[in-house]
Order: sequence, then structure tokens, then C-alpha cells
Amino acid sequence: MESIVNIIIALIPVIGIIAGSIVIGNFVKSYFDYKKYLIENGWYKPADLNLLRQLLLLLGFVSMFTGIPLTLVFYLVNGISYSILGGLIPLFSGVGIIFFYIYSSR
Repeated sequence: MESIVNIIIALIPVIGIIAGSIVIGNFVKSYFDYKKYLIENGWYKPADLNLLRQLLLLLGFVSMFTGIPLTLVFYLVNGISYSILGGLIPLFSGVGIIFFYIYSSR
């Protein structure tokens, strides 16, 4: 009986991945069909890239200002250890996104 329970518990992530893949696949297909319909009828308007750049700047600042206190807290609690990566990764990914925002305008 216990082995059956272990098998069922092991199948739960597999079923979740399959269901998620089906949902994402259906979304991509319906979005493609929607864009194709808009293009065929002449209603398609290209996306404004300025909005994307503003969202990148927001994402960069949020990530950077989340990483700064995390880095400080992990440093004060544990010193220099692997746990400090929990703050350094969002900090430097935010800095990288902000650099991309700056250099994408050129």
C-alpha cells in the first residue's frame, strides 16, 4: 500500500508539468491565431517599444532595490557565505537590466 502512495506522489509533478504545458501551448496557439486574424483584417498595430523600455527600467529598479537589503541582511546574519548570493543575484540582475535600458537607447 505504501509503494502505491509513493508512486502517486511521484506522478503529481509530472501531471502538473504536462497540464501546464498544455495550457501554455493552447495560449500560444490562440494568441498566434488572434494576431494572424488582426493582420489579415488590417487592424494590427505594432507594439510601442517605449513601453517595454519603461517596464525594463521598473523591473531593474525593483530588482536592484530588493537585492540591496537582502544582501545586507544576509551579510549581517551569516557574513560572507553562499547565502549572500540570495541578495547579490537580484542586485546584479537589476543593475544589468538598468545598464541594458541605458545602452538600448543608443
